[in-house]
Amino acid sequence: MAGTARVPETPHELALLAGGPRAAVIVAVVALHLRGAVEPGASDTVVAVDTEAGRALPPLPPPENDVPVRLRVPYLESAVYRRLHEPCHVRELLRDPDVRWAVDTLRTGLAETGMVSPPALGTTRAARRRLHVLRTACPVPVSPAGLSDEEKLLAVALHGQAALRVVVPRFALRAGLTERGRLRRKRALRRFSGASGASGSPGTSGVGYAGPTTAAERSAARAAAGAVGARAAGAAEEVAAGAVGTERGGDGSGNGGIGPSAYPAASGLAPAPGASVS
Repeated sequence: MAGTARVPETPHELALLAGGPRAAVIVAVVALHLRGAVEPGASDTVVAVDTEAGRALPPLPPPENDVPVRLRVPYLESAVYRRLHEPCHVRELLRDPDVRWAVDTLRTGLAETGMVSPPALGTTRAARRRLHVLRTACPVPVSPAGLSDEEKLLAVALHGQAALRVVVPRFALRAGLTERGRLRRKRALRRFSGASGASGSPGTSGVGYAGPTTAAERSAARAAAGAVGARAAGAAEEVAAGAVGTERGGDGSGNGGIGPSAYPAASGLAPAPGASVS
């Protein structure tokens, strides 16, 4: 990033052009982190730290006052820092009135230089061309080693999460600025293991079955298990009926202890009442 010093726009402004208000606020959060003014909180939040860097930020002026160009970025960082006195998510920062006001001052400055166009304040062709040139000249760094804080912020402004994972990986993950890729990889591995089998059985060339993995397969497996259970229950009832007949049928008829009362009348095998058994 040898050409960083020649970039007239601030990283915060470039982030606003490249990714909108959220990207600009993320650059402000990372800038505060690099100066030791904020740290990760619980559950993917960010929280302010009482340091000299935080206390040195300028107080916010009344919203109706004109903002000098040199104070637009400090006011954004100041608004973010003050909101972070209580832990909050980045998405909550975007709802804060002072933060929204500070972002609007950045957007106004970009409109003055022709980078955004009214009334929707969307990026102009010149802005998109500028971003393309900068991304080509300043690709995603491979390591944070040797990068100044300004170069790290420029990388985050131009490349978003890809740069966050390089320049401030632990802070970005713990503060909820990047997705938890490890969890996604674990889920993908479980899906792969379920489909291909984690271990083989003899004669299967190392390919095993890890059980049903889809809703349809699980439903079919439950239905099959129910049918097997029903058959097993029927067999158990037959065995129990035979055992009852054995206990009751010791009549000396030589039929193995199974007397006539062991057969249900509906089966046609039991003798009619009053008939003799030969």
